[in-house]
Amino acid sequence: MNILLLYVWYPSAQNSRARHGRRLQPSPGLCAWQLSAIFEPGTNASFPQFSSPRSSQAFLEPAFSRDRGRRSRLSASVREGGTVSTATRAQSGPLSQAGSARVAVLATGGVASGPGPGRPGPLQDETLGVASVPSQWRAVQGIRGETKSCQTASIATANVSAQARSHVDAQVQTEAPVPVSVQPLSRYNMPRLAAFLRRVEAMVIRELNKNWQSHAFDGFEVNWTEQQQMVSCLYTLGYPPAQAQGLHVTGISWNSTGSVVACAYGRLDHGDWSTLKSFVCAWNLDRRGLSPRQPSAVVEVPSAVLCLAFHPTQPSHVAGGLYSGEVLVWDLSRPEDPLLWRTGLTDDTHTDPVSQVVWLPEPGHSHRFQVLSVATDGKVLLWRGVGAGQLQLTEGFALVMQQLPRSTKLKKHSRGETEVGATAVAFSSFDPRLFILGTEGGFPLKCSLAAGEAALTRTPSSVPLRAPAQFTFSPHGGPVYSVSCSPFHRNLFLSAGTDGHVHLYSMLQAPPLTSLQLSLKYLFAVRWSPVRPLVFAAASGEGDVLLFDLQKSSQKPTVLIKQTQDESPVYCLEFNSQQTQLLAAGDAQGTVKVWQLSTEFVEQGPREAEDLDHLAAEVAT
Repeated sequence: MNILLLYVWYPSAQNSRARHGRRLQPSPGLCAWQLSAIFEPGTNASFPQFSSPRSSQAFLEPAFSRDRGRRSRLSASVREGGTVSTATRAQSGPLSQAGSARVAVLATGGVASGPGPGRPGPLQDETLGVASVPSQWRAVQGIRGETKSCQTASIATANVSAQARSHVDAQVQTEAPVPVSVQPLSRYNMPRLAAFLRRVEAMVIRELNKNWQSHAFDGFEVNWTEQQQMVSCLYTLGYPPAQAQGLHVTGISWNSTGSVVACAYGRLDHGDWSTLKSFVCAWNLDRRGLSPRQPSAVVEVPSAVLCLAFHPTQPSHVAGGLYSGEVLVWDLSRPEDPLLWRTGLTDDTHTDPVSQVVWLPEPGHSHRFQVLSVATDGKVLLWRGVGAGQLQLTEGFALVMQQLPRSTKLKKHSRGETEVGATAVAFSSFDPRLFILGTEGGFPLKCSLAAGEAALTRTPSSVPLRAPAQFTFSPHGGPVYSVSCSPFHRNLFLSAGTDGHVHLYSMLQAPPLTSLQLSLKYLFAVRWSPVRPLVFAAASGEGDVLLFDLQKSSQKPTVLIKQTQDESPVYCLEFNSQQTQLLAAGDAQGTVKVWQLSTEFVEQGPREAEDLDHLAAEVAT
């Protein structure tokens, strides 16, 4: 079964009524009625053709059943010149004939009465089967579905480089060389010249001998360079948190490369500072962008640090002695965990503050070092780093008053006093077993690591303690705070004490070779120059650093440097053995100043070592 749909377009805005009075609602400007006819296969259908818009007006009467699935036949007639076609079934019958008559009546405008002869019968309803029409449109659209993709143009990359070149042409125009005219040699009277030289020969030789024995020009050196200031301050270093606590710089040390200076913060005045937190700070002077107020490395220490010493070959290892008696070793290259070894608080540990620490090579192992510590409890201890971060005691010495050599008259000690407090230590540059100790009693002691006599002490120790003293020197007027052995003479050493004097001693005799009054207050440090045999420096309690050149004067300093303006004490100083023009000094204001020395203090004279030997021999006789 086929369904044919017919649309009639009527362009009118007026409303139309069906014959039965039903009002149809047209769309704006366009009205359409749908005429549907049902044809069975084999049935022909034609539709009227309209020649004009007026002729297309038709009155159509739909006759549809209200019941679903039922549809009436529809016949229509068109007037005003249009052809009329009737939609019928293929089989003729009364219903089809009646439908044709009804269409004719409608076309002429008549009204059909009841059935009669020659009149078509009324329209009858007929029930037809349900027609189903599958959707062809959806199937076609589904078949026509396409998949499309879009490809962008490939990304193009290019490498571009530019090379800039600059050329500079420089020319130097010299003057045209002028030929030197050579004057002809004059003709000398050779016999007369020879006679003259024979006459004056004895006189010239006599005067040359006199000049050779003269000391008029001793110490004179021709200086072909420009005169420079003898001493200038290169850096003023400090750590503000330590200075805010009122801590002093108690120790200074240069590392093995000479580029890093480290200082210890603590207190040397009266009072119990064992529980006061302190610091070890280091500055790398060769680092670009050095900040004087920001150290390159900072180590917090639970007790005041009184002394410091860098490892001889490891630039980042530094040992320190604490007020609590402990000895610690840090690795400044490990800022997160710098502590390498510590002695801990055991029976072997010092019971008094540590005065000084020194690195010494182990016997038979030049590349391995031990730490030697001295303290005011009278013990000299040697420590070796072992596993688990511990310093293990390997050797020990004790200073007992009854065992001191009676090479000089000493002050009587009180009853029951047996220990001799050690305040400073210095090792000989010529004998690694020989060292000098400064004591609280004011007398230096010549000691040896090879001593075999047992110490008469009841101090508990894991190793036997020995008595190291071999010789006693004449005392100062107060405790000795610093000693220094000459790097150029095996028998000479310096000592400085609270009496404000520096003594120059020979290890061959008890009295000092010379004594220099440098300050009315304490002298806290004294050091020989590493490059000038007759030059040394001292730090005073009046805030001065004094430089002596014994070749120029043996009684007054060659240069006096004002370290502090308020006369705060200068507690420590050290020459730089690698960069010999540098001298560092620390004071009670918590400041480290690095001084640059002129060439006068770093260049050795032609006969300076001989003059030092002459000085030692002349005074000792």
